[in-house]
Amino acid sequence: MNIPPPPPAPHRSARVIAAAAAVCLLAAGCSGSGGTSGSAPGAGGGADTAHLKVALVTHASEGDTFWNLVKKGAEDAAAKDGVDLTYANDPDAAGQAALMRDAVRQKVDGIAVTLAKPQAMKGPVAAARAADIPVVGLNSGIDSWQSEGIMEFFGQDESLAGRAVGDKLDELRAKHTLCVIHERGNVALEARCAGVKKTFAGQTDIAYVEGTDTTATAAAITARLRQDPTIDEVVTLGAQFALTAVKSVKQSGSRAHVATFDLNQNLVKAVKNGDVQFAVDQQPYLQGYLAVDSLWLYKANGNVSGGGVSPVLTGPAFVTKANVASVAAFAAHGTR
Repeated sequence: MNIPPPPPAPHRSARVIAAAAAVCLLAAGCSGSGGTSGSAPGAGGGADTAHLKVALVTHASEGDTFWNLVKKGAEDAAAKDGVDLTYANDPDAAGQAALMRDAVRQKVDGIAVTLAKPQAMKGPVAAARAADIPVVGLNSGIDSWQSEGIMEFFGQDESLAGRAVGDKLDELRAKHTLCVIHERGNVALEARCAGVKKTFAGQTDIAYVEGTDTTATAAAITARLRQDPTIDEVVTLGAQFALTAVKSVKQSGSRAHVATFDLNQNLVKAVKNGDVQFAVDQQPYLQGYLAVDSLWLYKANGNVSGGGVSPVLTGPAFVTKANVASVAAFAAHGTR
């Protein structure tokens, strides 16, 4: 993989650089609720990095609280580093590609992008590289980031996470699982259910739903549970879909349990009260934080996490009733 050459070393002492790197995981700030976070007074970066412009471009749908956590992490890193951060999102692959091309035309200093549909992002990534703009990946595309020419990746190995869920379901003695995919063609979601199916000893069925329509999603899950009373586990791929599935279980009269990937404040409550058996936490706040911070570190000190050959994994970790209290306070603050 061709990594863009790092910029000339800033005119700062090695001691200052080391100190800045040391505080990366200790300091955090908050930005405004708009799309851009301005430079924080006294933030790291000095004259050579204080006015870096970074674009975060995701495939998020409006109203999906998962992405609020990613954005919050990115904003906190930007505030700490004194980076001007712009956030843009579009669930449509062509729309996301257009947003990234816009960032290239704006001559930003770095781009962080998700690769839910990698083929659509191939052209925009190439355009960024041609313009000598470093690009890092996050969240989706762990199997594609290197072939796309992306410098670093921060996220969860979704296939590994899915296989871990399959093993967990075996431990819980489930027999028949319905794995609900809320966005057809999203490589990360497909990998999750494929992973479950690979290791789960019981039967795994796949259900595709329209994730942007809560009512339709609930109706589809309810219908499947009524049609097949042998389903004893519903696995969703997002926290809000787990809460929808809990309602569908009750409406259908099913005795199925619900488990999910991903976490938010409401899901923490559902795990606490037993409505949801467990959640797989990929730490979206950390994904956003590390993606932005890595671009600052690259510009400030030429650092490349994982050496450009290995992803930086942020999950999976199981959150169950036994350990949910340890993350509840962070979820209440909007960072887990």
